[in-house]
Amino acid sequence: MNTQIKQILKDHSLRHTQGRADIISVFLNKNVAISHSDIEAEMDSQYDRVTIYRTLKSFLEKGLIHKVLDDTGTMHYALCDDACSEVEHQHDHIHFKCNNCGETTCLENVHIPKVSLPSGFSYEESNYLITGTCDKCN
Repeated sequence: MNTQIKQILKDHSLRHTQGRADIISVFLNKNVAISHSDIEAEMDSQYDRVTIYRTLKSFLEKGLIHKVLDDTGTMHYALCDDACSEVEHQHDHIHFKCNNCGETTCLENVHIPKVSLPSGFSYEESNYLITGTCDKCN
């Protein structure tokens, strides 16, 4: 996995540090959207809150992760697919939050319906969250 993490950092023009590698490892192991506090818990006080925040901010700016809003108002983050870059994020997919286990998953193949905005409004970002029971809990 270390080679994969080094390649991910290189592909996103990010310097390899142990902190960045450890946080990417959390994303790769979880495969669901995770919050700042989830990462803190996984790191077991190895990195302070500010270091994790700065790392997430760098990952967002470089197109490595994207924000996922859920029904609690807590910001979660998920790995981007290959369509994202430093210039533009492409996340026109739906997020699904399980009411049972609480996990939020990106449904990459389920796209957000196109919305016609009134004149004078411009589109920047959309978030679409469906809640229910996931396949693991069903």
